[in-house]
Amino acid sequence: MKNTVLMDENKLIEKAVGILMCDLGPVETARFLSLFPTKRTESVKRHRTWQSKLDKKIFFRQVFAPKQTSQRG
Repeated sequence: MKNTVLMDENKLIEKAVGILMCDLGPVETARFLSLFPTKRTESVKRHRTWQSKLDKKIFFRQVFAPKQTSQRG
């Protein structure tokens, strides 16, 4: 059985777009890439995911920290 090594995502994207540009040109490449819109996480789900990873103590300390004022002299 042959071992498969996956290339880095950035390298994969760079290579794939290069191939598309050579074969299709810039207009058709852009058109092709726009056919597959990225899936957005629904806002409540996205907020809950963010909240679940939040350290409340650090967050509150940052939000309610005294404001720094700059002094000019």
